[in-house]
Amino acid sequence: MKAINHYVVVDKIKETKKESGLLLTESTDTDNRYLKAKVISIGNLVEGLVEGDIVRYDRHAGHGIDVGDKLYYVLSLRDIVVVE
Repeated sequence: MKAINHYVVVDKIKETKKESGLLLTESTDTDNRYLKAKVISIGNLVEGLVEGDIVRYDRHAGHGIDVGDKLYYVLSLRDIVVVE
């Protein structure tokens, strides 16, 4: 699988955190607007990213795509806000 143009394929990293003894999953954490993901493939027009980078992107951005039994997300470069 290879991204093209200004698109990036990412694998979402599931984050959980504890607050006052309660376990908050991604779906219950509404304070965090940005999700964390690992870059799997970058398009030929993308600069500033390499495969394997950890990025943050807007939770409402992108579309899911099934490859085999794994769900990846296709994002536009403009939806990525931070490279960690």
